[in-house]
Amino acid sequence: MRAINSSSNINRPCFLILCAFTLLVESLIWSQHQKKSEDLTLWYEQPAQSWMRQALPIGNGYMGAMVFGGIENERIQFNEESLWAGGPGEWDEYDGGNRPKAYQYLPKIRELLDVGEFEKAHQLANEQLTGVITNYEDDYWEGYGAYQTFGDLHIETELSGEITNYKRSLDISKALAHVTFKSGNVLHKRTYFANYPSRVLVFQLENNASTGTDYTIELTSVHQNGSYQQKENILIFQGALENNLMGFQAQLHVQIDTGTLDFNQNKIHIKSANKVILRLTAATDYLNQYPAYKGRDYKQLNDSIMTKAIKFSQEELLKEHEIDYRALFDRVYLYLGESNHYHLPTDQRLRQYHNGTNDAHLEALYFQYGRYLLISSSRPGSLPANLQGKWNDKVNPPWAADYHMNINQQMLYWPAEKTNLSESHQPLLQYIERLVKPGRKSAQSFFDASGWIVSTMNNPFGFTALGWRFPWGYFPGGAAWLTQHLWNHYAYNLDKRYLETTAYPVMKEAAEFWLDVLIEDEDGYLVSSPSYSPEHGTISAGASMDLQMVWDLFTNLIEASQALDKKDAFYDRIAAARKQLLPPQIGRWGQLQEWKEDVDDPDSTHRHVSHLFALHPGRQIDINKTPDLAQAAQVSLEARGDSGTGWSLGWKINFWARLQNGNRSYRLYRNLLKPTQNEGFDYSKGGGTYDNLLCAHPPFQLDGNMGGTAGVAEMLLQSHHKEIVLLPALPDQWTTGSVKGLKAKGNFEVSIDWKDRRLSSVSVVSNSGEPLTLKSSLMATSKDGNLEQIKEISLKTERGKTYHFDSNLDLIEP
Repeated sequence: MRAINSSSNINRPCFLILCAFTLLVESLIWSQHQKKSEDLTLWYEQPAQSWMRQALPIGNGYMGAMVFGGIENERIQFNEESLWAGGPGEWDEYDGGNRPKAYQYLPKIRELLDVGEFEKAHQLANEQLTGVITNYEDDYWEGYGAYQTFGDLHIETELSGEITNYKRSLDISKALAHVTFKSGNVLHKRTYFANYPSRVLVFQLENNASTGTDYTIELTSVHQNGSYQQKENILIFQGALENNLMGFQAQLHVQIDTGTLDFNQNKIHIKSANKVILRLTAATDYLNQYPAYKGRDYKQLNDSIMTKAIKFSQEELLKEHEIDYRALFDRVYLYLGESNHYHLPTDQRLRQYHNGTNDAHLEALYFQYGRYLLISSSRPGSLPANLQGKWNDKVNPPWAADYHMNINQQMLYWPAEKTNLSESHQPLLQYIERLVKPGRKSAQSFFDASGWIVSTMNNPFGFTALGWRFPWGYFPGGAAWLTQHLWNHYAYNLDKRYLETTAYPVMKEAAEFWLDVLIEDEDGYLVSSPSYSPEHGTISAGASMDLQMVWDLFTNLIEASQALDKKDAFYDRIAAARKQLLPPQIGRWGQLQEWKEDVDDPDSTHRHVSHLFALHPGRQIDINKTPDLAQAAQVSLEARGDSGTGWSLGWKINFWARLQNGNRSYRLYRNLLKPTQNEGFDYSKGGGTYDNLLCAHPPFQLDGNMGGTAGVAEMLLQSHHKEIVLLPALPDQWTTGSVKGLKAKGNFEVSIDWKDRRLSSVSVVSNSGEPLTLKSSLMATSKDGNLEQIKEISLKTERGKTYHFDSNLDLIEP
């Protein structure tokens, strides 16, 4: 269902009728889903003390907020997506990190690599190929900047009497947070939600005291270059960052049902109210247009948003929010088995789970929580989610809370298409388009090449240069990896207009870079030189990940050209270059080599396993089509072990799912859900999950949540080749279950029921009328009583038609 935007020309009665009807229909559908599962709610018996470990996130794509649930003193910390320090406003000479004519040192570096002088090659590259910022000695990188916290709302409530019946919760099926408690005989209830269509955060404070309750609301910020003013019932905080003079503004509208209201600087005093409604919006002058990245009329934008939002009641905003959110969230339902732990608060459930109890509902909840976080931090029109989504309480967050392009940014969007959230993929896809212009300059500066690149570190001000220290900063393959998202968006939705006008041109320019920079080695293979395997090892003349990403890019371009009937000279160049690429190599101890040189350490348990890109998210290695390479990938995975930081565990879940080892994927999934209190950078303690189910890298990064969600989808459905594989990596623990609405390439929606590890039924919606091939090894017994190990069926389909299959994958005629 199309989301309703409050700015459209509809009158309020019609709006309410439509809202009520839609919610009724969707509630009936959802009630069918809920027959085997409890509500998807995180809940706790105490307020949050830690922002990172305990506060609950809400967001509408543009803004994020963390709810603490304090009793007498509530804190709501909030962010606006574009409030960033750094960039051209901070440094007059800022140029996206580019170092003019750095490419002149490439021949010497390659010459050193050819004669085995790796240390000298690394030293020269680290001196002459690194990107430029003003200062990298401090934790804050001047010239590059960092994502900024915006402000906090502090709500002081006058209470009397003993506090009882406290509960803090987040219902991810509706994207609603609540706090309830009693103070003496007075019931207090608070509701928090982030409305995307109206672009506001909404907080409602209620009590049933006979004479109401007094509240003091204070809006604070760590940014000192700002001022407060009142306009009617709106408190306005505006100013400019001291760092780069980025203009910002927040508007807080206050509405009460009874009592009095008084503004005093940044405080609002409310007397004798039974209901207080707060509407909050924020914006900056950031504009994603190279090279200035400035120019939005943010004050007018906020005025427009707030003027429209206050015309709707809280109930109308809530209904609008629920319809919009559930139109996305309700597309996928997952049931993995019963649970006896619904009665426990989420933090206690997490600890019991770690102690060995089975809790299939918690496992399904974590999967859906990833989808909730993606919807909340990435919506059409917004910037993409960053390392921390849209949530950050610092001016100098870990890794700047930036767009990290050597796995993390891509990983954030792994669940987007396969869990039926294509709309949430759009911010990343649009952002990739905006990287092309600055990326062209970086390709020229460092490599004297055509095309475009982006490396490890990327900010919203077009920093596409190599990083300022090697080896971690060298990753020109970021663009090749990012364009996989453009291709996948087409592969899942089959929008040829999008492919022709957007995806293909951006992919082509990314490939042009590699056609320019790949060189022939002594055996006639094309390799990348210099190259590094991300954050592991030293310089090389052909790190495996580079070549695997290039193979993936070239393969996607070949298929795109075929789809668009573009078999031209460029198509021939790509096809020829792909054949000449150095293929994945099997090393001396049976491993998949990380570098062209056979130097892998079998004792290394490093968190990056980048040389398995060809297995996942690539498709060059397949357990059935390339069994020897798949076995070598497994040897490498075994050596790296089952420990790791949060995102690393998430990637390993997906690796083992591609190897169709569901039990190993499941073991790692349980590892990912290990409770942790670690907020620092101690990787030796591994990753894990905080009480609020956010993933600890450590510290908090969103990519672990997304990797876990994508991994579960990968265990249940795969379609990376021209076939749909049902339950390819089903673990023994998920003996009976159901999944509805997963997406497969070819624009299919797939639903699967299974019982006792055997298929019960399958249904497939063909949205584009493409040929359908289904494959499964979990078959019921055949008519002669024998167990069928693998069955594959193929049929033509019609656009918009649903196809139902029985336990033997026999088509059930309507």
